[in-house]
Amino acid sequence: MIKPLMQKVLIVVSSADSSIHAAKYGILLSKLYHSTLKAVYVVDTATLRQLTLNKFFVADESREYEESLERDGERYLEYVQELGEQKGVKIETQLLRGSVWSEVVKAANVMGADLILLGGIENRGDDRRDVLSTAYREILTNANCSVLMVREEMIDQMFRLA
Repeated sequence: MIKPLMQKVLIVVSSADSSIHAAKYGILLSKLYHSTLKAVYVVDTATLRQLTLNKFFVADESREYEESLERDGERYLEYVQELGEQKGVKIETQLLRGSVWSEVVKAANVMGADLILLGGIENRGDDRRDVLSTAYREILTNANCSVLMVREEMIDQMFRLA
């Protein structure tokens, strides 16, 4: 018997709008295929540690920024849960700390994920895009399951109609 392809889906949530699009896509997938969803937000403490070591941040600034990122992460995860509730889909959430790519791959392995959903990379013109590109490349290289970058332009309309 063939195993369903998208039984367990991990959604990577960040501060980018594209990650919310990935969450909406995952919710629609779950409605269609009855997938189990988990959303993770990773506070990138690896980059913060590197910035502190390179003297871009002093330790106090780094801690304050990390706490700010944790609050943001909790808010985004809460919002993704609310989106799921709107469509009758349960989403487990988890706030992680560490290197984005390694924490995502680890979470996918622990979950036994069949699919990782990533939001498309936005053209912001800042260093966050470079960090995100590196993290995405590492996820693609190291994930033990399929990875999908969501670029569905009509996802907001599809989500409203579902």
